Amino acid sequence: MNFGKAIEALKQGYKVARKGWNGKGIFIALKKGETLDTPNNRFDEVMTHDFIYIDTTGLQTSNPDAPKDRVPWLASQTDMLAQDWKIL
Repeated sequence: MNFGKAIEALKQGYKVARKGWNGKGIFIALKKGETLDTPNNRFDEVMTHDFIYIDTTGLQTSNPDAPKDRVPWLASQTDMLAQDWKIL
């Protein structure tokens, strides 16, 4: 599917990935923003706007030094024009 459909899937709560990405177990997901009025006085931890993150914590690789992280993600032009997006 194309990037526009992948974005719509993210908005519906799905995780998506590209077939063309190197490494299995990598995906992107949408983290919904929270209000500043959160329980437990978490004011300094709250992101107030939705954002997309990439999760490589499940990366399957033979490289022991490969990063296994969850960080904010920005699409490249290649990602935006790709037709190989899939819902996980």
